[in-house]
Amino acid sequence: MKVLFVSNDPNIFVATSEVRARMRAYATALGELHIVSPAKSGAREEQEGNLYLHPVHTLRLFRMGVMNMKSHTLILEHAIEVVSAQDPFEQGLVALRAIRGTNAKLHVQVHTDFLSPWFVKAGNWRSPQVRMPLLNRWRRRIADRVLPEAQGIRVVSERIRASLVERYGTQIVDPSVIPVAVDATVPEPSLLPARPFTFSLIAVGRIEPEKRIEDILAALTLLADKYPMVGLIVVGEGRERHKLEGIVRARGLTDKVQFLGNRSDARGLMASAQAFIQASAYEGYGRTLVEAALAKVPIITTDVGIVGEVFRGYEEVLAVPVADPTALSLAVVGLIEDTAVRQELPLRAEAVARAHLAAVGDVPTRVVEDLARILSPLS
Repeated sequence: MKVLFVSNDPNIFVATSEVRARMRAYATALGELHIVSPAKSGAREEQEGNLYLHPVHTLRLFRMGVMNMKSHTLILEHAIEVVSAQDPFEQGLVALRAIRGTNAKLHVQVHTDFLSPWFVKAGNWRSPQVRMPLLNRWRRRIADRVLPEAQGIRVVSERIRASLVERYGTQIVDPSVIPVAVDATVPEPSLLPARPFTFSLIAVGRIEPEKRIEDILAALTLLADKYPMVGLIVVGEGRERHKLEGIVRARGLTDKVQFLGNRSDARGLMASAQAFIQASAYEGYGRTLVEAALAKVPIITTDVGIVGEVFRGYEEVLAVPVADPTALSLAVVGLIEDTAVRQELPLRAEAVARAHLAAVGDVPTRVVEDLARILSPLS
């Protein structure tokens, strides 16, 4: 089968990256895989076995047009059978336009819970206001146009599937639920950096608005007087880092928060923390929840992604509402004050995570089967 992925991940062009490894697995299972994606300067056209990489170098303003033309050309030149967009937004629109006048089928992957009210909502009276990208409203409208045209749809959680079915009904094909691939290997713990606090919360991921790290900082402020031993370590990079560092200074939390940037040993650092904390507004899946569970660290999370589907609140994780710093702070207190909870939750979460990954099976093979189903005469 000949497939084209329309992506938005420049790390595909980094030979040692995790996403490149996943693309190799997809290419092996498919037979021939082409990928079009924006790329950093220096990336070039590349072939690795049956994996073909096609970088796009252009200003953001012209990116969709260039990707559309390149994708259309590749479909015709290589007799591409299926074009899979990695999101139903910009990439979905590129893929939809690219297949016009060809025999290629459209497949759309949905990794984001874009129908969550928090996809566009800034906050509430209990929380800081976090400005969400104005593009998100436009992206919803694009998804409304793209998804009904797709011959196949893959989602990464039952939460997303339910939201799509509720919104679109019979306008769309029945989405296939294929979770994200997570490496079940647990790395060795990594030492946390020197810090003036002893109860370390760790947040891991992109520092973007939807992660609502502001809510964690607000929770720390609530805890500061009675629980001065609590601090936060943030692993990751993103557009919000500078703003958040300013909030840390304004709240007087400079001795309680450390930003480590991107770390290759992020999963090892998780295992050395006293708790993993996530305050996301929405998640499509929640890979770091599974990684934290495998690291046997207690988990505090908002009710997003696979919470409720894989991890149950107050059974394997402490789950709280989105945009509720008070609830986050109470969950932290619960872990500090209740030794049994702090010890038992991680054991249950790890068992559930391993059972989940075993049930998920081989993700590349399942995605290939989902793509092949589009070409079946019975589909």
